[in-house]
Amino acid sequence: MSAGRASEGAGCVTWWGFSPARDLLRTGPVRHDGEANVLLVGSADPRHILKTIAGLQSKQSLHVWLIENSMEAVARQLLLLYLALMPQENMGLNEKTEVFLEVFGNSEIRSQTEETLRHGALQLSLSVTDTLETATHPCLNTTLLKFKERDELTRIFKLWRQPQSSSSSESSASMSMSRAWDYRVRQHLGTRYDFKKGCFDWDLSMKLHDKGCGTINKQQYVQWRERGVAFELREGLYEINNPTLISSRVFSQRGNKVAVRGYWGDIVSSPYLSFGIESDDKSLLKTHNGQHIKTAQDLSLANVQALFQSLSSRRGCPTATQSHSEEPSIQLDHKSVTITDLMHLNGISVTFLPMDSLHKLPEKQTYSQFFNIIYFSAGYILDLNKEQEAGFAEKVVSIAGEAGFEPLHERKSDDVYATFIAQKK
Repeated sequence: MSAGRASEGAGCVTWWGFSPARDLLRTGPVRHDGEANVLLVGSADPRHILKTIAGLQSKQSLHVWLIENSMEAVARQLLLLYLALMPQENMGLNEKTEVFLEVFGNSEIRSQTEETLRHGALQLSLSVTDTLETATHPCLNTTLLKFKERDELTRIFKLWRQPQSSSSSESSASMSMSRAWDYRVRQHLGTRYDFKKGCFDWDLSMKLHDKGCGTINKQQYVQWRERGVAFELREGLYEINNPTLISSRVFSQRGNKVAVRGYWGDIVSSPYLSFGIESDDKSLLKTHNGQHIKTAQDLSLANVQALFQSLSSRRGCPTATQSHSEEPSIQLDHKSVTITDLMHLNGISVTFLPMDSLHKLPEKQTYSQFFNIIYFSAGYILDLNKEQEAGFAEKVVSIAGEAGFEPLHERKSDDVYATFIAQKK
């Protein structure tokens, strides 16, 4: 066995962001009033969308435009937005938060969550199929995708609707997420696999904690590194494959290209980074004897729940007057929810652009001077040393300069984000 492959840690497909959620309209020197158009490139999950919506004033409006590098990532974004927009009459706030985090960050999920996921996949498939020129929901707009991309989305949603295997009843005919995860860990660690818990502890204390992610709890992080389950929020069996984290990777075998289904995402940084290392509620960040009292799992639950409450406050229907913290007295079956039943948020739109859009947007007059904010993903990739990180940061500054932008602030070594503004002419 080899000494392992450091590059295997981040994987070849991004399922969650490597940086905390940001209100993107507050990142620049001035706050944008009126309608804002924001372009997200490779954000991987809806954390920035949810956080930016939460920071909007009542009269502000937001149009988010998304570009991802795979249709699996687009499909997952759509499903996570579908769950976020689930009406409180159909799924209580606590349950919705738990199901969202389960789908978001767990390799294996509960049977109840699988039912919700399969129904969501069906509704999204119908939406993509029926959507030609007019979106069925303004926050799930796929009208600008190419026909072949919509066909690919339909294929992915069909796969998600199929019954998933569980770790307790594995068959050779179906893919086992637990085996797929273990394969990735073995590939990454190589000869260090027999000492994996020591490797996990090193990555946590010397890399994540060193970068300021002290809320990530050792026990929870090690469990995620071992089997891919980041959020165990309810009593129950987490043993059914999460199909949204399964994708195909092409390998060369004896001169032929072979697509292998498996888990090809991050196995090092963790899904805790998106919602679990920062909070506007400073009481969640208290420490005792140098240790955080609340864990990244606790913060993720509280932060996502607060973001969902903010969504409810922008509902364009009378039921928004209901107390956000209350569970509805009569709860309808969430498996009956269609796309048109989802919450409609006043002044909010999310549009998915074709995967090859990034290089074509400058050629289209429609998008000239159009976006107020443009976001590119990167950060918390643990297998870079400090020299490589510094080199990467310098490269980003150089690329931004060539595009006509300059840094808003002088860079600090612990910066998670680099912010640039248009150069003054």
